[in-house]
Amino acid sequence: MPSLLFLRRPHLYLSPSRFSQLSTSTTAMGSNSLIWFRKGLRIHDNPALLYAAEHSAHLYPVFVIDPHFMAPDPAAFSPGSSKSGLNRIQFLLESLADLDSSLRNLGSRLLVFEGVPAEVIIRLLKEWNIKKLCFECDTEPYSQLRDNSVKEFASVSGIEVFSPVSHTLFDPVDVIQKNGGKPPLSYQQFMKLVGQPPMPLEQQLTSLPSIGTLGDCGVLSVPKIDELGYCGITQEEFSPFRGGETEALNRLKKSLDDTEWVSNFEKPKGDPSAFLKPATTVLSPYLKFGCLSSRHFYWCLQDVYRKVKKHTSPPVSLVGQLLWREFFYTVAFGTSNFDRMEGNRICKQVPWKDNEELLVAWREARTGFPWIDAIMVQLHSWGWMHHLARHSVACFLTRGDLFVHWEKGRDVFERLLIDSDWAINNGN
Repeated sequence: MPSLLFLRRPHLYLSPSRFSQLSTSTTAMGSNSLIWFRKGLRIHDNPALLYAAEHSAHLYPVFVIDPHFMAPDPAAFSPGSSKSGLNRIQFLLESLADLDSSLRNLGSRLLVFEGVPAEVIIRLLKEWNIKKLCFECDTEPYSQLRDNSVKEFASVSGIEVFSPVSHTLFDPVDVIQKNGGKPPLSYQQFMKLVGQPPMPLEQQLTSLPSIGTLGDCGVLSVPKIDELGYCGITQEEFSPFRGGETEALNRLKKSLDDTEWVSNFEKPKGDPSAFLKPATTVLSPYLKFGCLSSRHFYWCLQDVYRKVKKHTSPPVSLVGQLLWREFFYTVAFGTSNFDRMEGNRICKQVPWKDNEELLVAWREARTGFPWIDAIMVQLHSWGWMHHLARHSVACFLTRGDLFVHWEKGRDVFERLLIDSDWAINNGN
C-alpha cells in the first residue's frame, strides 16, 4: 500500500470566533448540510458538528452501519463480525443511542443507514441536495480510502467539505512536516516537536437546525444488537463498560475528582489484577469512538495539575498516556505497511513460529499459566484489560514464551478489545 503521508486535507482548529467568519465566507446561507458521524460520537468539542450547524437551513446527522465491521461472520473464532467482537459492537450501539438522545434534546435525531458507507453518503448528498458536508478527519488507511472517494464526488459536485482534525490532540501531518517529512520514531523526539494542543471549543449547542425532507432513503433508528443478526444474547453477556458520551463524561468527572490519584498516576505502576475497581480511568474506549474529546481530557488534566502542589510528568503521567496515543497515531500515519511486518521499514524482521495450536491455546485461555489465562478470560468477557495485563499476554505470545507472530496476537486484540485502535494496537 502506498504511503498516505502526503494526502492533504482541511485540518482546522477553530476558535469560537472563527466559526462565524468561516461559515459565512463559503457555503451559501440557508443551504442543506450533512454531518457524517463515524468516530466523534459526541456533542462537546465537535468542530465538524458546530460548523455543519452554522447558517444551515436543514442539518442531516447521519451514521452508516458498515457491514465491514458489524455484519455477523459465522467463521470468526468468537461471536461478532470478521473485524469486531460483540462487546465492541454493543459498545458502539450504546454510543449511537446516547448520541441520538443528545441530538433529540437539541431538536434533531440520528439518521441511521446500512451499507457501504461511501456509496450511502454519496446517494444522500444527491437525494437531499447537500451543499455542506462535515465529518471528523480519520487517518486510518481504510478510512482514508473511504473518505477520499466521498471527497472526490463532493469536489466535482460543488459541495463544500469540512473535515477537521479533532480525534487527536495534534494533526499528524503537521508533526511529520516539522520532522522533515518523516514520522518521529521515539517518544522523546515526538515531544520535542509538539507543544500544547489547542483548547477545546467552548460553544454549547442549545439547538440544531431541523432535519429536512428525507425522501425514500430507508432511514433506520439505532438498532439493537439482535436486529443486526446477533440473536440470543443477553445484557449480562456484555462488557460492564457502557458506551456513550454521557458515560464518558461521568467517568471522566469521577476520575478527576480524585485529584490525589490523578496527580500521582505513574505508569507502569498500578495493579492489573484489580478487576472489580480497575486501577486506571478506563477512558480508552470512549477516546477510541470519540465519545470523549482528547482535547477536553487533556485540558481537564491540566486544570487538576494547576491545583495540586506536585504531580507526575510525561511519559508516565496521565497526560503522558494521552501523548503516547498521539505518538502512535503520528507514526502509524507516516509509515507504509504499519500494520504488518513485511514491507514495514521500522519493523524488525523476525522468523516467528507458525504454530496455530499455540496461538489458539493462548487465545482461548488454555495455556496452563493462570495469570495469562485469567487475562484472556477477562478479554473475552469484558473486551478490556489493564495496560500491564496487555503487556503480559502480548509478551507471553511473542518474544517472551511462545514466539508466535505479533500480527496473530494483534488480530485477536483487534476483534475483542472494545478500545481496539488501529494505530495503538499495531504500535504496541
